[in-house]
Amino acid sequence: MAPMSHRILIVDDDPHIRQVLSYALGKAGMQIVEAGDGESALAAVAAHRPDLVVLDINMPRMNGLDVCRKLRAGDDVPILFLSSRDDEIDRVLGLELGGDDYVVKPFSPREVVARVGAILKRGRAAGEKEPQRPISHSRLRLDPVSWEAHWDDVAVPVTVTEFQLLLLLAGRPERVFTRDAIIDGLHGPGFAVTDRTIDSHIRNLRHKFASVGAADLIETRAGIGYRIGPCQSGPA
Repeated sequence: MAPMSHRILIVDDDPHIRQVLSYALGKAGMQIVEAGDGESALAAVAAHRPDLVVLDINMPRMNGLDVCRKLRAGDDVPILFLSSRDDEIDRVLGLELGGDDYVVKPFSPREVVARVGAILKRGRAAGEKEPQRPISHSRLRLDPVSWEAHWDDVAVPVTVTEFQLLLLLAGRPERVFTRDAIIDGLHGPGFAVTDRTIDSHIRNLRHKFASVGAADLIETRAGIGYRIGPCQSGPA
């Protein structure tokens, strides 16, 4: 399980859900901070520097998507969304805003613990293994030491999951990755992530790089999956 140093911020306006998750995650060896609304969540992130935020989408006043927008303006803390079954559009939007994963209500506390552990494990493994050399693919440059992505000399802000996805594709430019192969590469075999999640991350990356003039970052191969694009087009 996760070591005691992992601090998890649980954000939900339902105190019962916070209590259930606090117990389950605390039993798994994690330190817990709670917030009952979006404003308190932002204050808690600033005060406690959590390793991961479990964030409910549907909250009054400032919802989870608004909280995510504000966090992503200057913070790459991993975010696991909680959403109801009829919120597929919000779930996809949450991933496009920079969320790392989501769990649908009603959920099993054990599933939330597993998802949190998987996200933390990815980040820990990336930090512990011997750093990879920077990858350059035409105008795209990825630095696994600083976890920075550049198009020419322009830094493009990406989340941990987005960066790992780019590393996976750019590390094998000749290969077309199926969605299942991408899921296995990011999370490990047997991890339950939908195709829509991968599609959302791809769409988010394309949007971010388009803002700096990159028009051919990732190619779609119909009926198969994705591969890194030529990374040559756009303003010089």
